[in-house]
Amino acid sequence: MEVIADIFLVAGALGAGFYCFILARRLSRFTDLENGVGGAVAVLSAQVDDLTKTLGAAQQSAGESNKSLGALTDRAEDVARRLELLVASMHDLPQNGAPPQTDAKDPVFLRHPRN
Repeated sequence: MEVIADIFLVAGALGAGFYCFILARRLSRFTDLENGVGGAVAVLSAQVDDLTKTLGAAQQSAGESNKSLGALTDRAEDVARRLELLVASMHDLPQNGAPPQTDAKDPVFLRHPRN
């Protein structure tokens, strides 16, 4: 009976050793930096670094564009104010091309019609 128990014990130990050997090989392939998950993690880490750099460059470009757009908006508002003043100053010009009715003492500035 002891011999049978020893045989089972040795067989179990050999089976456990073989199982550990297979698991060790699978684990070494799993963590391989070229083909396994380790390689995938390394590739993803490099992609994250590239995306971080790209995001930083995009944020910087957006900031510069924002400043440029602000300057152009300020300039457009200034031009709009000038145009409003010009339109307001043309309000007193006659519509039909006749000279305005003023006193003879006052100087009169007329714009000549274009031909």
